[in-house]
Amino acid sequence: MAKNLKLWDKGYNEDERIDRFTVGRDRELDMYLAPFDVLGTMAHIRMLETIGLLEKDELKTLTAELKKIYAQTQDGTFKIEDDVEDVHSQVELMLTRSLGDMGKKVHSGRSRNDQVLLDLKLFIRSQIEDIATRVRRLFDTLQCQSEKYKDVLLPGYTHLQVAMPSSFGLWFGAYAESLTDDMRMLLAAWDVSNLNPLGAAAGYGSSFPLDRTMTTRLLGFKDLAYNVVYAQMGRGKTERIVTFALASLAETISRLAYDGCLFTSQNFGFIHLPKQMTTGSSIMPHKKNPDVFELIRAHCNKIQGAPNTIRLISGNLPSGYFRDMQIIKEVFVPLFDEMRDCIDITAYAIENIEVEKDIMKDPRYKYAFSVEEVNRRTLAGTPFRDAYRQVGIEIDKGQFEWSGELHHSHEGSIGNLCTAQIASKMDEVMNGFSFAEVSKAIDELLK
Repeated sequence: MAKNLKLWDKGYNEDERIDRFTVGRDRELDMYLAPFDVLGTMAHIRMLETIGLLEKDELKTLTAELKKIYAQTQDGTFKIEDDVEDVHSQVELMLTRSLGDMGKKVHSGRSRNDQVLLDLKLFIRSQIEDIATRVRRLFDTLQCQSEKYKDVLLPGYTHLQVAMPSSFGLWFGAYAESLTDDMRMLLAAWDVSNLNPLGAAAGYGSSFPLDRTMTTRLLGFKDLAYNVVYAQMGRGKTERIVTFALASLAETISRLAYDGCLFTSQNFGFIHLPKQMTTGSSIMPHKKNPDVFELIRAHCNKIQGAPNTIRLISGNLPSGYFRDMQIIKEVFVPLFDEMRDCIDITAYAIENIEVEKDIMKDPRYKYAFSVEEVNRRTLAGTPFRDAYRQVGIEIDKGQFEWSGELHHSHEGSIGNLCTAQIASKMDEVMNGFSFAEVSKAIDELLK
């Protein structure tokens, strides 16, 4: 048996330079897909047995060998050999080495095209579950800090000018609620990804009597990607939809990090990072730089560019498969590790932030209370426009003073953060994911 396996091998050797260029980073990136390629093959051969393309004893033998390979993908011993083109070829090679001609039967009714479509869908589902779990932890951290510091005021800004009183309860809580909308986009991406493309083959189906409904059930998909041409056309589109969701999440975290950069600077001084979480200068001994927030911001801004990169690769292609799709993997697959790091380090930073308690006692922020005074006079009977003009004149003359109390009671304001209601929104979104159903199906498949 030839060691160098390509699923499209026709008995001749290709140009080595062309081989290196066309394989690209597939061996590296396909390591992310390895467990999912094995799971897809396990479901596929169970279906092949029901339509008479495998014997029962062959199914049993192949399944046992695939379970061994799956275990290797989990314990770190699985590898794609240097002269093997991709993960699909590696799995089939391992089966054929162990079982001979029986291993060659697993590709019946499949193409590498629908194999990689399936692998990516399964990979995306696992990554979305992991990202969603981490986002929920960040959300809970923000909500905890929102409640802890709900009575600590800080100035709110418009145009980066002091505007009105805000609070740390509002600030932390704003980013928590923003995450609920980001999670709605992630849920939409989950729904798009949770459709089975297996059986589309090269994008035009198969003359074998494949039971695509069976593989849909075995792999825990919600439904089929029915039209085989569209199933193939979904490559690139699915990744773009998922990256839009990640970009939305990245935008929220980037804005939070930008606030962190501003609020830790000496000109603001609203929050402080523990010195162990800052970096210094090689020549300025006083410096304690918020590099963690700056790098979060940069990573998240990079993630926000991914949907456009994928669109530029796939957006002007006609129907059918093209090798351009390979490059999408290079953009798409590593994004999840980058997003994970940003979520986790943001949660860690927020959890350890030190909040300044008496910010609004500084005279520079007294005009933030001008609206409070206008509203007080309005409630006392002065028409709003007259009260506005009176306070404006006092400010111009340097005569404005305010020493009252804040009375914000409406939903979502300083005095009524609606933390529980925001948590209910997040619960509703989280309950929309069918993580448990998918996990049950995969567990059953691995039994």
